[in-house]
Parts: sequence; structure tokens; C-alpha cells
Amino acid sequence: MMIRKKAGAALTAAIAMSLLAACGGDDNSAEETAGNGGDAAAPGTISIGVPAGWDEGVVVSHMTEIALEEQGYDVELVNGEIGVIFTGLSTGDMDLLLDAWLPVTHATYIEQYGDDIEDLGTWYDNAKLALTVNGDAPIESIEELAENADLFNNEIIGIDGGAGITRLTQEEVIPTYGLEDMEFKISSTAAMLAELDGAIADGRNIVVTLWSPHWAYGAYDIRDLEDPEAAYGAAEDIKAFGRGGFMDDYPEVADMLSNFTLTAEELSDVENYALNENADRDNAETVAEWLEENPEVKDRFNVDN
Repeated sequence: MMIRKKAGAALTAAIAMSLLAACGGDDNSAEETAGNGGDAAAPGTISIGVPAGWDEGVVVSHMTEIALEEQGYDVELVNGEIGVIFTGLSTGDMDLLLDAWLPVTHATYIEQYGDDIEDLGTWYDNAKLALTVNGDAPIESIEELAENADLFNNEIIGIDGGAGITRLTQEEVIPTYGLEDMEFKISSTAAMLAELDGAIADGRNIVVTLWSPHWAYGAYDIRDLEDPEAAYGAAEDIKAFGRGGFMDDYPEVADMLSNFTLTAEELSDVENYALNENADRDNAETVAEWLEENPEVKDRFNVDN
């Protein structure tokens, strides 16, 4: 197998500093900066941008890193805000993003950067965004939320400001359902999950922005509110994108990603094992353990297939 290196590629200081500023704390083993001490990455290193807090992106990025490194590639994970990662792809300063949601959630980034990046295919095709409540909440639909806002402490718990689900909640869901009087608390995925955990433990009503697949649906008694106006849109694809020229520089990797898929059961299982049941351990170690127990999934990352 010939490993083709990216000629002269390096993460610029500006992108590295932006990624450092945007780093989240949800992936406890991804690199905080590009390269050693924030210096440019070594030529030939495949850099994968990991949107902070998006668990499916965390696990699939670690899967890709582990499998490719076992096949001789140098791979680096870099946590960052989604907009910064798309910018890095468009300028050639970042190689891969494995967690782009389309056609709705990340549509604005594709409109802005689509001509400068490469679509490497869909690896999951039934992703959904929602307002999610405790299982015994007294309402069934988002259209009931405004008149029952006081039962939910007049607040919606969100994640980070750059996330597509945050934009859609602000621009589509809140005006569509008249939720302007509720406080939309923009925080982080970790903070949202902590609030959810506390509310479930205390038996309190809560409404959060959430997406499926996610391990929280198996860990807690929660359910999505109906969205009769389809403000969050229909089911979406989770896609991989590369910088311009990635397919020419790494044809074997690009071909592997274009054919790679995960089922809902596989994705939920690896998320639950790596990020929930073993949340106090290193993500790379727990994902590696899961892959060893699921060799049929690991084999899908073989660039020689």
C-alpha cells in the first residue's frame, strides 16, 4: 500500500489559534491544538476536525484515527467549533470533517464553502434534531410548549452557539412555535447533558436540544416532542467532507470513506460504551476496545477493501 503525503500542507497559525479558542471539553483525548505545542502539523499528517460535543463525530473520528494509524497513516484529531473546521477545510488547513449534517443543519456552511471542499459521502442517513423532554413530561408536541413554559422553568437548554441545532432552534423553532418568551440557554453539550442528568435525577421537567442517534436516549427516560411544522426538517445525512484535493492526495482513504457506513445500533452502542459507560476513561482507548469487540466494523476502515 502506498501512502500518499499531502505536499506542503500545514495548519496555519491563525487556524490553530482559532481551534484552540474553540476547543470543547467533551472529547478528552483529542488534541487541543494542531501539532506539538500549537505548531503546524507535520507534512503528511491527516488532520480530522472534531466538532466539540457532537458524540457521533467524536467516536467516528477516533475510529478513523485508530484504523488508519494501524495501516501506517499519521492522523491527528483537533477539537473545534464547527464553523472554524469548515473554514479550515475550505482553506486547505484541515483535511477531514466526518460529522457534517445535511441538507439542513450545516447548509449555511455548504453554501459558503461548498465550492472549496470535497463531498466524500454519507455514512449515516437517519439523523434527527429535536426538542427533547423527560419521559413523563405533560406535553407531547412543541406547539404545546409556549403555554406550558412555566412547567419547564421557562427555559430551553441548548448546546454551543455555533452548532447547527442552535441556529435552527433560534431561527426556525422558536419563531415557528412562539417560544420567544422562554429563555434559550446556549451552553455546551456537556453542560446540557449535566442539566438533563440533574433534572431526571430530581424528577423535574426539562426541555433540551438533542439529536439522534445519541447515547442519552438509552441512558435516560426521555422522548422527542412532536414537530408538526417540521421546523427542524426531516431526517438528515451525516457526511464526510475533505479539503480540496484530498481525493487526489489520499485516494484510498477517500474511497474507504465513500463506502463506509454505520447502523443506528452500532453507533448507539459505541457511543454508550465509549462516552457514557466509560466516560471517565480516555476516549481513544474505549473506542479502540469497542472496535476490537466489533471487528466487522473495524474492517470497514480497511483502505485495501
